[in-house]
Order: sequence, then structure tokens, then C-alpha cells
Amino acid sequence: MSVPLRQQYRVARYLLGQRMKGMRRYPLVLMLEPLFRCNLACAGCGKIDYPKEILDRRLSVDECLAAVDECGAPMVSIAGGEPLVHEDMPRIVEGIIRRKKFVYLCTNALLLEKRIGDYRPSPYLTFSIHLDGNRERHDTSVCRAGVFDKATRAIRLGLEKGFRVTINCTLFQGESAAEVAEFFDFVTELRIEGITVSPGFSYERAPQQHVFLKRAASKQLFRDIFKQDKRRRWVFNHSSLFLDFLAGNRAYRCTPWGNPTRNVFGWQRPCYLLVDEGYAPSFKALMEETDWERYGTGRNPKCANCMAHCGYEPTAVSDAFAHPLRAMLTAWSGPRTEGPMAPELPFTYERSLESGTIKIPVHSISNGRGDS
Repeated sequence: MSVPLRQQYRVARYLLGQRMKGMRRYPLVLMLEPLFRCNLACAGCGKIDYPKEILDRRLSVDECLAAVDECGAPMVSIAGGEPLVHEDMPRIVEGIIRRKKFVYLCTNALLLEKRIGDYRPSPYLTFSIHLDGNRERHDTSVCRAGVFDKATRAIRLGLEKGFRVTINCTLFQGESAAEVAEFFDFVTELRIEGITVSPGFSYERAPQQHVFLKRAASKQLFRDIFKQDKRRRWVFNHSSLFLDFLAGNRAYRCTPWGNPTRNVFGWQRPCYLLVDEGYAPSFKALMEETDWERYGTGRNPKCANCMAHCGYEPTAVSDAFAHPLRAMLTAWSGPRTEGPMAPELPFTYERSLESGTIKIPVHSISNGRGDS
């Protein structure tokens, strides 16, 4: 695991505090989306599918910092849209750092070379650069030529200036394990801090729906990818048990409250991936009034193929905290890539074939195969 000891210690202390308070649900990472406007129109993203008046909206510095204080999570992931488009982003980041929160500034890096002088290296700040693969794969994913080269130049610049730098990678249909492994080798040689990786979530607003992986295909792909790292050179910005989950070895429930989202509409229910489930006026209302039992794989058809880290990493972290020996052994051995996969959780919803409506909950309906 690539996360520095200072961050591991502070997050572990936070988790211990929540457990000692008897908290059943608590946030791990605040997903802060100060705007939806972006300077790219990626094939697998529906975030910019809003009218101009929505894309022109911004959360203010005060609104962003109030969300950080209200939520209380030890880590903040600033996404969007493209955060560097926000003219007050340096002040937002500075305010979060003053609060001793670890902030991951997610960016496609098109503006980073120009704007990097607005930031100072800090153990609390990480530039998380979006790269979906090697040059051809990434430029196809973001629907623009030349983005890969600009992003990799920005990575090198950030590292030269002493910043923490990670890459976040989303995998889609048509990936080959060998190609992904080659990409992971490349970014590892850049000496980034770590890799964040996840199967793409099928945003309903995304312009190209055919690019998204199904759940069973995702598990097999990750097994095939992990087999490629024979020397264990890659460093992931994930818990060992989340990687084991991606390889199909653990049947986890999604814990969407672990990564609550604050955006220009309010506090999004249940997570930043589902755009039509409504908003809460406050973090307290989000946590207390959301019907969490309606969401997650097996509970809602919208979540059927989701294996995204925003929902399952908090589950894995909680499992690791409860079973540290299990987590350490998995970290030492790596994800299992052979043998049977963990059975899928049973369905607790059914779709009416005549009306297309969803009935939740019902008696458990097993898919009969232990997998999707």
C-alpha cells in the first residue's frame, strides 16, 4: 500500500474513534464536486450532460469548506467536472489543508502545467491524474488526441516540484490484461505514489453505454491483470482487500455512505454515481434520512454491475480494520487469481416484466450460479 504512514495513522485513528463511538455509518472520504463543467467530453462520463446554467454553477470557497467541516471525513477527493477550471480552487485546497485533511485533487491535467504554480507541495495534497491507459487507449477514452502526452508531462512536472502524484484509471470494455499491465509498468516507472483503479460505472447519462464492463467480466479482467505483475512492482492506492474484491475473492456489500458527495445540487443520494436519486439539504439529513437499504449490488438494478472504489473501498477498509491479519496476509500474497470466485450476494429486488417497475425489497432471489 502506497499511502504514507502519516496518512495511514490519521485515518486509522479516525476509524478507531468512530468504532469507539459505536457509529454504524460514517464517512471515510468526502467526494467534493464544486462544478460539473469540464474541458473534455469523455465517452464514459455523463457529468457534463446538463444545461449551460447548471454547468456555469460553482460551489463557493465557503460552501466547500463548510461541507468539509460538516462531513468530518479525514480525506477529501475533489472531482467534477474538471476542478482546475474553478478559479477559486487554490483557496479551496488551501482551506482543506489548513484543516489537516488529506485532499486528492482529481484532474485530467490539461491545465495543470499552467496552474501548478498556484499550489505548494504538502503531505496533505495529492494530484490524482486521470489516465485510462496508454496513449491510444486514453486518448480514445477522453475523445481527444494529445491528452495522454500532456497528462504525462504534467505528472513529471508535479513529481519534479515535490508534489504527491497518483493516477486514477478506469477500465472499460475491450481492455486486455497485457495492455493494462504495460500501462501499469509505464506509470510505475514514472515513480508515482500509487495507482487508483476501478471498472467504469455505467452512468445513465454517458454518451456511449457499450463501453462498460459487466461484473463477471470485471472480475476476470482483474485476475488476468494481477497475474501479469509477477515481480509485484505495482503500487496501488487501495487496501489489499479491495484488490482482492476486484479479483472476485470477496462478496462485499456496498457502503455508499463511506464516500458521501456534495455538489452544486446538495448532498447527493446515495453516491456520486447515481444522478437521479435526489439530494439532501445537509450531511446530517443525508446520513439519517437516506434509505440505504435500497442501494448496492443485489438491492438495486442500477447498481448491478458496480464495483467502483467509491462504494466498496470503504467496505474493504472496514473489513481490514476489523481483521488486520487477514488484510496483512492478503497484502503479502497479493490477490488470489485462481480457483472459484466468491458467490454473488442474492438479489433482493425484482423487476416487473410488464411495467418495468422495481419492487424493493422482496424475498431473496438467487441467480443460481454464484456470479452475475
